[in-house]
Amino acid sequence: MLNTKYLDLLAQKYDSEEKVVTEIINLETILELPKGTEHFVSDLHGEYQAFQHVLRNGSGNVKVKIRDLFKNELGEKELNEFATLVYYPEEKLQLIKSHFSSKQELREWYIEMIERLLKLVSYASSKYTRSKLRKALPKQFVYIVEELLYKTDEFSNKKDYYAKMVDQIIGLGQADKLIIGLAYTMQRLTVDHLHVVGDIYDRGPDPHKIMDTLIDYHSVDIQWGNHDALWIGAFSGSKVCLANIIRICARYNNLDIIEDVYGINLRPLLNLAEKYYEDNPVFRPKRISGEILTEQEQLQITKIHQAISIIQFKLESPIIKRRPSFEMEDRLLLEKVDYDNKTATIHGITYALENTCFATIDPEQPERLLEEEQQVIDKLLFSIQHSEKLARHMKFLMKKGSLYLQYNGNLLIHGCIPLEENGEMKRMEVEGKSYAGRELLDVFEQYLRQSFANPDETDDFATDMVWYLWTGENSSLFGKREMTTFERYFIKEKETHKERKNPYYYLREDEEMCRKMLEEFDLDPDHGRIINGHTPVKEIDGENPIKANGKMLVIDGGFSKAYQSTTGIAGYTLLYNSYGMQLVAHQKFNSKEEVLSNETDVLSVKRLVDEELERKKVRETNIGSRLLQEIESLKSLREHRYME
Repeated sequence: MLNTKYLDLLAQKYDSEEKVVTEIINLETILELPKGTEHFVSDLHGEYQAFQHVLRNGSGNVKVKIRDLFKNELGEKELNEFATLVYYPEEKLQLIKSHFSSKQELREWYIEMIERLLKLVSYASSKYTRSKLRKALPKQFVYIVEELLYKTDEFSNKKDYYAKMVDQIIGLGQADKLIIGLAYTMQRLTVDHLHVVGDIYDRGPDPHKIMDTLIDYHSVDIQWGNHDALWIGAFSGSKVCLANIIRICARYNNLDIIEDVYGINLRPLLNLAEKYYEDNPVFRPKRISGEILTEQEQLQITKIHQAISIIQFKLESPIIKRRPSFEMEDRLLLEKVDYDNKTATIHGITYALENTCFATIDPEQPERLLEEEQQVIDKLLFSIQHSEKLARHMKFLMKKGSLYLQYNGNLLIHGCIPLEENGEMKRMEVEGKSYAGRELLDVFEQYLRQSFANPDETDDFATDMVWYLWTGENSSLFGKREMTTFERYFIKEKETHKERKNPYYYLREDEEMCRKMLEEFDLDPDHGRIINGHTPVKEIDGENPIKANGKMLVIDGGFSKAYQSTTGIAGYTLLYNSYGMQLVAHQKFNSKEEVLSNETDVLSVKRLVDEELERKKVRETNIGSRLLQEIESLKSLREHRYME
């Protein structure tokens, strides 16, 4: 029985039988429309420009629609120029307009472009309701565009009417605004819903711009990545997560994100670093080609990098000791160092240490923070928790995010489902209870949300658990035996740098294993797929992102410039429309300016993952399930209120 109070609320909106019936008819007919296009991206790592391009061209979907519609009218050069206008309308308009020698030529071009864009918008919106299209139209031109889109000229009665409308748009100087608005409408219509399968933050320079874009995007969900959880943890009160994000920003020369974007004062940390640290080659910032740093800037970052790394290592130890269920005692590395001989004994083997920076470490109490270090990390935490911009971004991550998502029959997950070598779900004890598989991931998410809700609690179990998600063996976001940051900084032997992956990462090649994991999350193994990020696909070595006979799709191909030398490409994305799925591999994105001048899409091969035997309808989607529930509620309202 539906709750009476719910029916009362529903009756306030639908206060007559006619309104109820109209909405039932509306929803029932929407169920018969083709499902909208889903767009999957992953591991963006702050690469805003590359992400923007993929978003604007819909992973090539915009070009497909342009080619389908105008292949018999336009040559290849014209198709490319028009596509670039749709991607970057403001910039391309200025470039094109500069080539016209007379107002008449420009006027004729305006008429042609407006007509072409109207055709394209009409074509792209054919599977949407008029109401949904109206929401996508440029607000200031909704009435005009609707008139032009739905014009009926068969009797020529309104021919002059439509011509005058376009003429007035041009004459009143509104043509640029209309073209720009129609271009953005086209971008929006091409993708119905965006999935971000983790890792918006770290490495690249502009994660904040990605977050602003997502906040304004019309329909999006996020599956947290390990780097996203790290930022959430820092904002939630984890000092060790905070140390990690600053260390990573220093490593990739991105401290501007901390200081200039989010307003965190790094001066106390710099003062500490200047006092205790010198130049150190292993701590110098990584630089992408073209980046310029003065010697002084490089030296300051190098010192900050060392200072925050040592603070991080110190902060890890108390957590490991107070949380025996984390089983991380072998990572108490500061206690395994012989500070006189500069060696460390790890897994029973003694290694020489290089490039050490242990000036603030007391060998008798290696985990103890100096009073200065404690003051620095406390000030940093206060600043980060009082950053309005970061608060807005983190709240959005929590609102739209989750550790995993079941959507339209597929499982979206950034990292892994921890497994044993025999394929059983790996168990972990959490506060006296044992969990595995989906239950374990639900527990992880519960604690992450609890930590976020209680930012003043900095040493509680929930906050420690967020750090465990970043670095723990059983974490679904990390998926490795141990994080060897200490070894990579201080030990020359490469074998100590290796991070042993969870068996998930080779078992996911097996179709039966993937079917088992889909069943664990109550999904149909015959039709469902696991869509995964986190691990770069080394296409350069022949690795296939389509695994387990199509049951596993890995879409992290390397948006991050730091990975592109090993992956050979610049990222995978996935499209899922009513006809099936396509995986898209992207070539390296250099700049928006290059796209504007060369009119290239930076796309390579589209791989058909599958083809639907029957075109999938809205009825068969998550949205369809929700609409069916709404229809039942409306029918119940009609029966109990208007037919008594």
